[in-house]
Amino acid sequence: MNLLVIYTYPNHQSLNYEFLQKVIKGSKENPAIKELQILDLYEENFNPLLVFNEQKKRRDMHIDPGTEKYRHQIKWADKIVFIYPIWWGRPPAMLMGYIDQLFASNFAYKDKKGLFPEGLLKGRSVVCISTMKGPAHYPLLWLHNAHKILMKRALFNFVGIKKVKFFEFGNMESPKGNHGRKLEKIYKYFKYIAD
Repeated sequence: MNLLVIYTYPNHQSLNYEFLQKVIKGSKENPAIKELQILDLYEENFNPLLVFNEQKKRRDMHIDPGTEKYRHQIKWADKIVFIYPIWWGRPPAMLMGYIDQLFASNFAYKDKKGLFPEGLLKGRSVVCISTMKGPAHYPLLWLHNAHKILMKRALFNFVGIKKVKFFEFGNMESPKGNHGRKLEKIYKYFKYIAD
């Protein structure tokens, strides 16, 4: 299995970065994971801004030379892991800008007659590891599961990715947030995952 990890947090002295390290450690100890690539969007200085003008057309996003490297990473990956905080009930703007540019028509999906497009990223799976200041059930109870609906239904299912697993960790700014137990859970998940 080829594993692509997309890390979206601006600080390497953070709990999110510790989750990244546990993903890496578990993956390296897992014989089912053949190759691992890490994409740190902040370290990469990824530009999340969409630009459309006379030289850069929206219909050509799937062949934009500026995102070619990232398209190759997605095509290469069997499993894509996203590590990010939940801010204002959704992923950070940096990650959303990556999604806006990469999950483009004629790369991630293809329009066809009917209500839904053809997803072009079938056969892949996704793991979302997210952290938040509030309680773990806040997105479910207060926001009617908006985060999972956005990521699973509106994005991943739309492009053909049906297998999506979520780890939503709440109370992450509290000393009572059970950080060690949550970090160990991620480490073990990636150490033993088979597909």
